[in-house]
Amino acid sequence: MKLKKQVTVCGGAIFCVAVFSLYLMLDRVQHDPARRQSAGNFPRSQISVLQNRIEQLEQLLEENHHIISHIKDSVLELTDTGAISPSGHLPFRSANGSWVLPFDGRPTFLSVKPQDCQFALGRRSQTDLQMLDVYSLLRFDNVDGGVWKQGFEITYDPSEWDEETLQVFVVPHSHNDPGWIKTFEKYYNDQTQHIFNNMVVKLTEDPRRKFIWSEISYFAKWWESVDIHKQEAMRKLILSGQLEMVTGGWVMTDEANAHYFAMIDQLIEGHQWLERNLGVTPQSGWAVDPFGHSATMPYLLKRANISSMLIQRVHYSIKKHFSATRSLEFMWRQTWDPESGTDIFCHMMPFYSYDVPHTCGPDPKICCQFDFKRLPGSRVNCPWKVPPRAITDANVAERAGVLLDQYRKKSKLFRSKVLLVPLGDDFRYDKALEWDQQYLNYQKLFDYMNSHPEMHVKAQFATLTDYFNAVYKTKGVAQGMRPPDYPVLSGDFFAYADREDHYWSGYYTSRPFYKNLDRVLESHLRGAEILYSLAVAHARHAGMEGRYPTSDYSLLTDARRNIGLFQHHDAITGTAKEVVVIDYGNRLLHSLVGLKRVIINAAHFLVMKNKDIYRFYQTEPFLETDDRRAAQDSLPQRTLIELESSPRYLVLFNPVEQERLCLVTVLVNSARVRVLTEDGQTLPVQLSAQWASAVEMSGEVLQASFMARLPALGLAIFHLYDSADSPMTLRSDTLLRIPGPGQSIRGSDPLPVRSQTADAQPLYIQSQSLTLGFSGTTGLLESIRRKDDPQEVRVQIQILTYGTRPSKDKSGAYLFLPDGNAKPYSQREAPIVRVVEGPLFAEVVTHYQHFQQTVRIHNVPGVDGLSLDITTMVDIRDQNNKELAMRLVTDIKSEDTFYTDLNGFQMQPRRYFQKLPLQANFYPMPTMAYIQDRQYRLTLHTAQALGVSSLASGQLEVILDRRLMQDDNRGLGQGLKDNKRTANRFRLLLERRSSGGKPDGSYAKVIHMINKIIGGILGGHKEEPVESRPVSFPSLLSHMTSAILNHEVLALPVLPRKHGVPPLRTFAPFASTLPCDFHLLNLRSIQNPQDAHSPSPYTALLLHRLGLDCGLEAQNPGFNCTTTQGQLSVPGLFRGLDLHLLQPMSLSLMHSQPPLSNDSSVSLEPMELSAYKLKLC
Repeated sequence: MKLKKQVTVCGGAIFCVAVFSLYLMLDRVQHDPARRQSAGNFPRSQISVLQNRIEQLEQLLEENHHIISHIKDSVLELTDTGAISPSGHLPFRSANGSWVLPFDGRPTFLSVKPQDCQFALGRRSQTDLQMLDVYSLLRFDNVDGGVWKQGFEITYDPSEWDEETLQVFVVPHSHNDPGWIKTFEKYYNDQTQHIFNNMVVKLTEDPRRKFIWSEISYFAKWWESVDIHKQEAMRKLILSGQLEMVTGGWVMTDEANAHYFAMIDQLIEGHQWLERNLGVTPQSGWAVDPFGHSATMPYLLKRANISSMLIQRVHYSIKKHFSATRSLEFMWRQTWDPESGTDIFCHMMPFYSYDVPHTCGPDPKICCQFDFKRLPGSRVNCPWKVPPRAITDANVAERAGVLLDQYRKKSKLFRSKVLLVPLGDDFRYDKALEWDQQYLNYQKLFDYMNSHPEMHVKAQFATLTDYFNAVYKTKGVAQGMRPPDYPVLSGDFFAYADREDHYWSGYYTSRPFYKNLDRVLESHLRGAEILYSLAVAHARHAGMEGRYPTSDYSLLTDARRNIGLFQHHDAITGTAKEVVVIDYGNRLLHSLVGLKRVIINAAHFLVMKNKDIYRFYQTEPFLETDDRRAAQDSLPQRTLIELESSPRYLVLFNPVEQERLCLVTVLVNSARVRVLTEDGQTLPVQLSAQWASAVEMSGEVLQASFMARLPALGLAIFHLYDSADSPMTLRSDTLLRIPGPGQSIRGSDPLPVRSQTADAQPLYIQSQSLTLGFSGTTGLLESIRRKDDPQEVRVQIQILTYGTRPSKDKSGAYLFLPDGNAKPYSQREAPIVRVVEGPLFAEVVTHYQHFQQTVRIHNVPGVDGLSLDITTMVDIRDQNNKELAMRLVTDIKSEDTFYTDLNGFQMQPRRYFQKLPLQANFYPMPTMAYIQDRQYRLTLHTAQALGVSSLASGQLEVILDRRLMQDDNRGLGQGLKDNKRTANRFRLLLERRSSGGKPDGSYAKVIHMINKIIGGILGGHKEEPVESRPVSFPSLLSHMTSAILNHEVLALPVLPRKHGVPPLRTFAPFASTLPCDFHLLNLRSIQNPQDAHSPSPYTALLLHRLGLDCGLEAQNPGFNCTTTQGQLSVPGLFRGLDLHLLQPMSLSLMHSQPPLSNDSSVSLEPMELSAYKLKLC
């Protein structure tokens, strides 16, 4: 108590001095009559000085406030959390019933500099087109436009091109899905290899012929299968400019469900392959088939030094509006960009599709006549019943005139007299005949047009970059720069509708099992990349590179490519045939096994205390994996640790770049488990049952949970014993609430179970941070109360079902076409509810027929204990045309606004529009969504991409799984009937906005006074309400919560050895802490240019500086957290390694800048993604 009083008095005195000084200064400003009279003529320079002084004072006060508040928190922790517990060091129950744990003696602090909070509050640059505003403006009325059904009639004056000739760039292409109706391999064997083989021959025949290619996964497969002569012929075509590689990613990635880690990784994999084999650098992006477009993609392309891009699948009403205002070409800017540094030139295709009938002009009936693959006798014909005619001397004049009319009409939709006309479709040009049909007939048309000056047209085959360069040249600007009077746009293009009310919002959830598996793979790939890079660098440093299994690099390459393949817009989307999904699943499982091997091998080397005795044996792994999957569609089974009286060693890997205080659960075979840290400290353990069913526990296996503090990106060592003396091992208290008599409970001796008949009385579980209320009737969550908040907040979970329409058009893999509002999920008998409580965690598990929901809270200080861990196990395999949804219902006054993430990279404000159908108001949620008002923010974090909406104020709703019995007529030819038993994992975080938007307490009042004075002096800038800003950011706590959810700790048991386990020690890679607004996206070993199966001495460091909303109450994160205004000293970052190169690179590592000096710091702006080439040894 004496310490507490001293700290409180000292802190209070400091605070009072600061407040009193500030008060005197402000008092002089407010009450000096001379100053008040001259306020209207206040010199600008003095205003600036005053503003700077006030900002400095505000900063000092902010830091003072943080210091005092965290001293206070530390004192409270000392008194509240077990330092003076009655039993000395054992967990005990406090007076209010919550468990109190021994204090681990590691006080922590949170210090976010005020400057690092300004980004979220700063002004944004103005854009001409903000997509939320466009949505508000449009009527979405789908008026029949004539021959261009979704548009309008286009007219022109033939003399418009008399002064400036129309330049037409016809771009042949073939869209090759790496898996959809057929598997990747079958498509390649049946079609894609023939496209390449014909390409080499047919492009060589005439240097005027051009082609573009996008998917490097296919190109690499062909390249590696052909002889050097074909390779050289292809290289010559690329270097001459006849063949262009566009985007250059491993695939044409989905943009709704894909995480930005994987989007970048597949781009790097494609670009690295191009660099090593061809030496070419893509300049233009090409995305004709992703089902809607994310604002993340233009930023990634821009950071990869791509200067222009093209998109296609955008809502038909938006296309019509942009066509009418000639806004189809624009500079795409990030909503958070304060200036124009993120701008990239973007071309939006105006019509329905990327096929030939919808690319030459507005009339598909006419354009189809110029798709010469459809000549009479072909298996493909024109639906409009007018076939193409081969071009002859007799008809060329008439045919050229008809085609030019379409070209002119299309050009009226753009701001230049340069026209892009794609010429291709899915898997086109696989026959030599089609190459001749298209190129020979079009060349005759071009020759005729170009030889008749009165037509005022110049037409030619071209690449995509040829087109963009012509636009820049015509407008007199450098490549990638904004042409005069072209609009600037911010926002994204979800949800996509291609006709009527057919919104492609179903695929945001389709096949959630594989969406979750993808996220598991991504975390393993990142963890394996980082550990492998560090292990190789340390082996090199120790002169042991020859003894380390560097050949594991092949496993990394294999995983990069399989995960890259799964980012394809028919893979992670869940929109491929069942046989193709199985192929993807087998590839992912194969790579998961390989990645676990890389992690185990790296961890083995890094935790060895004496590296001299390190030996690697391929057949004798040192560590076991944390879990196993029996098949590609199986849920993981955790590894059982069989305890003995001698220690079993456990290595825990923390894949997060910050120190982590968290709960770890392992399976053991003994109730007498004892867990020790590396230095011999016994840890509290909560023992609980492994349940075989709702009412039966497994007698052979137990769960042991303990609290661990793990180094950032590090490996920690723990010892597990079977010990008769284990006083710190405490058994969970388990209560089963049974609907009625007749249910038998099967418990086991070490873990007794109580049971009672269920009633309507609410249930409560609590930790030191949270108290949760549950319905006694449904067993589902009803309320949350935070320990620092007297107010209980209604957060009610409801489970609902959607059906599909009775009409012809029904929901399928792509489309969500519900039969009206959702209906409450119901079953005849009440659920079985299990309540488990103990010193380290408490949980409520509710068993229904089609789902089982577990809501757990961890009694751990910091991030892990501040949110609810929710797992919903879904199994709807006996349902027909049903979609299962989870709705959160609260009293948060969110009105019609909610927020969803784009690719885990940024947040996008959304608005519920009543003028749109229900399915149009659903959006992708790769990692999080939230609702908020002036008092609270509620964030649902997710470990798998799912569809989300807010259909009423205070609600957030997510689709958990979909089972649909029919095709939705988008080419797949199947419904969704291969559902799996799927674990959907979430974290639910309730945060309170600082002082609810109003000054509360002396500190907040002083800050409020400062802001009022600045506003008065500078003209009274009115602060936007938090709900109406066009940009939003997660809090620091929210970012961390997402990280721990998506990057679980890996528990790797050391296998017993005949001659004992050699000495091990914790591996902590960082010599200094990473600023906590930095995310280390990857530490990726770069390929060896001479040998694709081994690493070079170089490593790519990818960093992302997070954007933060500091307006939510800061919570103690459980580790030391500081920010540095974007500064990071890379040379001093890695413990035990020397930095010999620090070179800034483009995001995909293709373009380099001059190296920095080896003692340099790097600097990142908020939201910036940066890449560096390192040489560590």
